[in-house]
Amino acid sequence: MLGFLLNEKEVQEVEHMLKREMEELLLDLSDPRIDDVVKRAMEEKYQIVFRIYKRFVPPKETMKYVLNKRSTQ
Repeated sequence: MLGFLLNEKEVQEVEHMLKREMEELLLDLSDPRIDDVVKRAMEEKYQIVFRIYKRFVPPKETMKYVLNKRSTQ
């Protein structure tokens, strides 16, 4: 396990970057032109980014980013 210290501004920037990455992945997952194999890899990446995001925000903030399988198909 690794750890590092961030000031408040850095925390906000990390939150913003993680949100942006998750939103891009969600958008791509809803694209019917993308192959299922690629989508599975994207879902794995999304779960990793989401777990990191959960460490930075309160649980209530994470609810809108919970991956719904039906919405990605």
